[in-house]
Amino acid sequence: MWAVALLVFREVLEAALIVSVVAAATRGVAKRGLYIGGGIALGATGAVLVAWSAGLLAAAFSGIGQELFNAGILLAAVLMIGWHVLWMSSHGRELGRQMQAMGSAVLSGASSLWLLLAVVALAVLREGSEIVLFLYGMRAGGAEHLWSGLSIGVVAGAAFGFALYAGLLRIPMRHFFRVTNAMLVLLAAGLASTAARYLIQADLLPALSQPLWDSAWLLGNGSLPGQTAHILIGYDAQPAGMQLVFYVFTLVALWVGAKLIHGDAPPARVSPSATAHADPAH
Repeated sequence: MWAVALLVFREVLEAALIVSVVAAATRGVAKRGLYIGGGIALGATGAVLVAWSAGLLAAAFSGIGQELFNAGILLAAVLMIGWHVLWMSSHGRELGRQMQAMGSAVLSGASSLWLLLAVVALAVLREGSEIVLFLYGMRAGGAEHLWSGLSIGVVAGAAFGFALYAGLLRIPMRHFFRVTNAMLVLLAAGLASTAARYLIQADLLPALSQPLWDSAWLLGNGSLPGQTAHILIGYDAQPAGMQLVFYVFTLVALWVGAKLIHGDAPPARVSPSATAHADPAH
């Protein structure tokens, strides 16, 4: 049971942290709960369908179907997060002014939310399909107490994600959009690096030195801090050179794009009293 709980916890943690960052980044946007909830539901449904068709997926791509699927999911999420970062660079001050003026849910941002709904759905889809495949294999092998392990893992992973979300909401509004945008950029870079790793495993990209360094003695990939750092900033104790190329390219592309869109104008400053009335649950 505990082995099942640990694996489910790690998979749920990855999806939960991504959902938490997305939820915090859309703080104050009208109906964001509906979009995020819809993304979770779509991802969970898709995960079951993908798991059931895993054999067909592998056969269609000569045994590398899972790697291609994971890489494609991650790169799609990178593109959508990147679009949102650039959108926020041009609309962040507008959102701040609306929150200051209205003291309630911001009425713009729906177009960006559609993409972030897809990001949430993709995160849940990828991790959920791995959970379903794992549980199916364990059940076929005669393992017991699967539902208990699943329940413990889901609750623990979701709790960690909620803790991150609650912490992000404590950031003063005058710094909030800047911090969450920076987190989304790091998240996108990390997802791009992980996509590169899957493509290397499928022999579709050269490794360019494997590993480039080894910091497992300091922070291992399998530890909880290492897993969290991997999700949030793309940390890898033993990365390949190509992973670093993908990571740096994504960072630079989004940073330059945000600078070009945002310009040198200072961000809007929102008084704490104006945001005290905002309902972060919407």
